[in-house]
Amino acid sequence: MIAGIELGGGKTVVAVSDDDGSLGEQFRFPTTTPHETLATAAEWIAAQGSIAALGIAAFGPVGINRDAPSYGRMLQTPKPGWPDFDLLSALAGPLPGVPLILETDVNAAVLAEVAAGAALACRNAAYITIGTGIGAGLIVDGHILHGDLHSEFGHLNVPRHPDDDYAGFCRYHGDCLEGLACGPSIATRWGKPAHKLPADHPAWDLEAWYLAQGILALLAIASPSRVIIGGGVSQADGFHAKVEARLRDLAHGYFSTLQDHQPYVVPPVLAQNAGIQGALLLACREATRAGTPLG
Repeated sequence: MIAGIELGGGKTVVAVSDDDGSLGEQFRFPTTTPHETLATAAEWIAAQGSIAALGIAAFGPVGINRDAPSYGRMLQTPKPGWPDFDLLSALAGPLPGVPLILETDVNAAVLAEVAAGAALACRNAAYITIGTGIGAGLIVDGHILHGDLHSEFGHLNVPRHPDDDYAGFCRYHGDCLEGLACGPSIATRWGKPAHKLPADHPAWDLEAWYLAQGILALLAIASPSRVIIGGGVSQADGFHAKVEARLRDLAHGYFSTLQDHQPYVVPPVLAQNAGIQGALLLACREATRAGTPLG
């Protein structure tokens, strides 16, 4: 078997699979302190039997560059108690000898959606999640995009809507994309969480404005052939079509990718399982890299 962990800010999912990376038995539980959360995950995985490799898809920012001293550690995440926590060491102890690989949750999600979801067989795709924060994972020319760290899409500085005077929710930048369009910013701005706002509420036009500005930057820089938006905020009726309509208005017919791939902004086919399925696919890759026999 292989195993995966999707480490989210609010909940953690662990799962095992046969060697094809498909989703098998899984266990979900609240994310609490780092030691308690990783110990619970490792205990459940160890109880499933012999594991060939473990893929971890984590919220961020997190060190995913294997050549950097920070690899395997949480970085300056705003989640209390988690900054600088060594994820890989916490798992290597209770799971001795198991090859481990760490990625962001959104990178894992886009990997899964390209393998068997909304971006099936695309060599260039982006997965955006909108929840307590905003993040994006990108596949460019068939490879997950890293750089020195990983995408920090949520912290793009986007043009403000001319009628918006909200200061922004981001503790670092105030009115970056995340600060203007994440779940907590919606709740703070309108006095209600996103899931309690009706489909005709003006919040959704504003949300589409900001997401389209961010996607326009992705389109200009990375040229994904499909953009997938997941996360709790994106589940509002008509959300994806509204974002795409605003994006096309902003593009003014310039980007041929928008004409070649319709619809362009879509929901995830794998729904809430994209992250954990991506973690299992990462485990498949790591087992192969480490020379661990599968099957």
